[in-house]
Amino acid sequence: MTTRVALDTARELRTWLRSYRSVFVLTGAGVSTNSGIPDYRGADGHWKRRAPITYQAFVQDPAMRARYWARSFVGWPVVAQARPNRAHAALATLEAQGKITALVTQNVDGLHARAGQQAVIDLHGRIDQVICLECATRLPRASVQALLADAHPDWTTITASAAPDGDADLEHLDFSRFQPPPCPNCGGLLKPDVVFFGENVPRARVAVAADALQQADAMLIVGSSLMVYSGYRFARLAHEAGLPLAILTRGVTRADDLASLKLHADCEATLAGAVDACMA
Repeated sequence: MTTRVALDTARELRTWLRSYRSVFVLTGAGVSTNSGIPDYRGADGHWKRRAPITYQAFVQDPAMRARYWARSFVGWPVVAQARPNRAHAALATLEAQGKITALVTQNVDGLHARAGQQAVIDLHGRIDQVICLECATRLPRASVQALLADAHPDWTTITASAAPDGDADLEHLDFSRFQPPPCPNCGGLLKPDVVFFGENVPRARVAVAADALQQADAMLIVGSSLMVYSGYRFARLAHEAGLPLAILTRGVTRADDLASLKLHADCEATLAGAVDACMA
């Protein structure tokens, strides 16, 4: 029964995809959960854990900043070692076939690019890059990890449950002696080059994504609840432009009432099945 339902869902998505010349895709955490990267929200759209740190807390509160970097130091290997799954591969295949005009992702894990996707807009940035808030120097996250390991060798043996976006669930630890990494160029504050909660997506990035949406004749949302406005806005834009909207995810989304097709299913199995069927 489960296999039959999965096949039927994949066929339904395949039929929808074949109905349109060019599709604008927006992805969220549900695309990467099968790669071992946890998501923030449950099927009901509510937080699974405490909300992530805000930009304001990171910049203004040294204790919160130390806590963030300590957790990130322990959690980073989960993202670094993650590999694209069949959902990422399927979307890259659809792009190669000319079906996808652009892919906007709310994820910061870089897995779409690693799967071979060419036209990726990283709406919330990339966590494998770090930027100095003072001089704008950019560094690979791996080099910052090495700096932290040298400065805090006693933290290299700590293990913890993985949390979203390279975070780790560390409780009852003293973060007061954990020193966040300074910029090697100017000594300024280093921050992952991602959009934190309370921070705005760069306008130019939004404009590029909106322009790409105008070139499409349908929109597909994969693995996102759209509870964050930065992603939901594109569902609204598609609806206002009269574009058909399909949603593939487990659970509710903020745009369910806008969708012409809603598939409650596993992103990886459904996308892989749909693409395999299209190629058959």
